[in-house]
Amino acid sequence: MGGGAAGWIAAALLAKRIGRHQARITLVESEEIGIIGVGEATVPLLAQCNALLGIDEFDFIRKTQGTFKLGIEFCDWGTAGNRHFHAFSDYGHPVEGVQTHHYWLRLRQSGDDTPIDDYSFAYAVAKNNNFAPSDPNDARYHHAYHFDAALYARYLRDVATDLGVQRIEGKMTHVDLDSESGDIAAIHLADGQTVPGNLFLDCTGFASELLGKALDTPFVDWSHWLLCNRAIAAPSGPAGAPAPFTRSTAHAGGWRWTIPLQHRTGNGMVYNSDFWSDDAARSALLDSIDGEPLAEPRVFRFTSGHRREFWRRNCVGIGFSSNFLEPLESTGIQLIVMGVLKLLKCFPQGTIDPVLRDEYNRLSTREIERIRDFIIAHYYLSRRPEPLWSACRNMEIPDSLRHKLDVWKASGQIALGDSESYMEPSWIAILLGNGVVPRRYAVSADLYPLEQIRDGMKLRREEIMRSAQAVTSHRDFINSHCKAAQMALA
Repeated sequence: MGGGAAGWIAAALLAKRIGRHQARITLVESEEIGIIGVGEATVPLLAQCNALLGIDEFDFIRKTQGTFKLGIEFCDWGTAGNRHFHAFSDYGHPVEGVQTHHYWLRLRQSGDDTPIDDYSFAYAVAKNNNFAPSDPNDARYHHAYHFDAALYARYLRDVATDLGVQRIEGKMTHVDLDSESGDIAAIHLADGQTVPGNLFLDCTGFASELLGKALDTPFVDWSHWLLCNRAIAAPSGPAGAPAPFTRSTAHAGGWRWTIPLQHRTGNGMVYNSDFWSDDAARSALLDSIDGEPLAEPRVFRFTSGHRREFWRRNCVGIGFSSNFLEPLESTGIQLIVMGVLKLLKCFPQGTIDPVLRDEYNRLSTREIERIRDFIIAHYYLSRRPEPLWSACRNMEIPDSLRHKLDVWKASGQIALGDSESYMEPSWIAILLGNGVVPRRYAVSADLYPLEQIRDGMKLRREEIMRSAQAVTSHRDFINSHCKAAQMALA
């Protein structure tokens, strides 16, 4: 129930991985109900999803007015003037089993102030506005995408219907629940149609018409940890060559996203309404936009958190109907894809097995808690003086995040648990990027003399810079392979 990215990703993946002979998949959506369309930046998981669906990458980029993404640049986070990069890559191969950042820490203690970003090949490529897909046989980085969310939903609609998904146009009016089991038996549409089913996927966004309203599944509120509760978004005309990364810029009362597409730039401000009024956020957004605004800014209200059960009775919530985390790390579509892939592993064969449903809920809860901690860390580590940032710095954080930070500060190690979506390089990028330097490094980093380490790290930086400069420009790559119709980039 519901279209947009959530509905059509779910329909397409299920149709592709299950097949028409095992299930009949119907998607109900209404043209009267628009999609939010704020989340136009993604993580590399979407490239894997597209590959599973057999989507041609260049055709996809061309038809969604898309661009490529190598990571996120953070500006003014932690302190004004600070810049760091969360790349979709690591910091180079380990030496004698010791990760690069431990050698970097050793050099830093000796007075070397080289930024950790200088050891990221993805960052070296991105900062020059270059792009080319990484060699699959020697992947030095991964890539994701920026795209028009409405165009993406339409693109996936064609993919899904080609795979046998039936689409029904209609607006839901009410739901029939089975009198004995409490399961959803059918949904009723305004034109009089009745759509029965065995398993229902709620893709109705914040409305959560099935999981939240019909089945009355409680919501776990995380607004005491993730304080931002509003976003204001406005597109603008393109300003120069598109960067191969998302930019996140901190402001006094929140942060601003900049997402370059082929035909426009996506802009938005995420903020807390207790510290910043809608008018103040709107003014700050419009004052900072490069390029001509193309529409009046729209305000979205949200609460970060999740439904206590992602799968209740015979209904699975996919996307915002079951969870929402603010868009700082482009997690919206990531959580959609992860939800569908987990469902495929636990998919009912005839009847719903409560054991598999419980396992789905356990994994979903653990995964989103790990992602929540990663996002909280961005705020909690800030040293900015404004009221929002002071409130983030002084709040009580989850024990799981506290443990990660304590272990890092004591040893330079990332204490990863199960169901982690963000691995060691991602945590290192945010921790070191915000100036959180551990007290010590791995003892094995002392195996070689300091000058040998210094020379080796210098050679590594030089090779990264040389190789990155040889990569073609992002603009030229798009124009050569996947420019949208009549959209050659000047």
